[in-house]
Amino acid sequence: MGFTFRAGRIQWHPKTLLKFKQQVRRLTNRNRGVSMRYRLFKVSQYLRGWINYFGIANCYQLCVDLDNWIRRRVRMAYWRQWRKPRTKVRQLMKLGVRVQSAVACGITSKGPWRSSKTPGIQQGGSTLYCKFNQRIIGPDNRRSNWLASACCADSVNHIRSA
Repeated sequence: MGFTFRAGRIQWHPKTLLKFKQQVRRLTNRNRGVSMRYRLFKVSQYLRGWINYFGIANCYQLCVDLDNWIRRRVRMAYWRQWRKPRTKVRQLMKLGVRVQSAVACGITSKGPWRSSKTPGIQQGGSTLYCKFNQRIIGPDNRRSNWLASACCADSVNHIRSA
């Protein structure tokens, strides 16, 4: 089923998290010959199904951590797609990042995973993520839905135990 019970609480099994991360890695892999729009659509589709099934667990902080990890994966996928420094700088400036910060991020020799954690890319990535949510998922935010389902599970289980 993918759950474990610890101290009277429902939690995700460690293998469940491992499989989840492997699947998200596979869906955001640069070797897939599909457009970014389709790739992100498939990620959101997988996430909605996963959240609907595993949302009953009491894992609020883990939900927040996974959401941050997914955001970083999406930023990394875009960073890999842009390839050349000139393209990276131009795209970051389109997303509202200051010129100095965009140039500093664009000419870095760091790898895509490490670069996706820098402030300039995070600022541009948050703009990208908002556009992604509105286009593919809709105006509602996946993070709030995910966290709301986790909070609801916590509150329901808290009421039951009282």
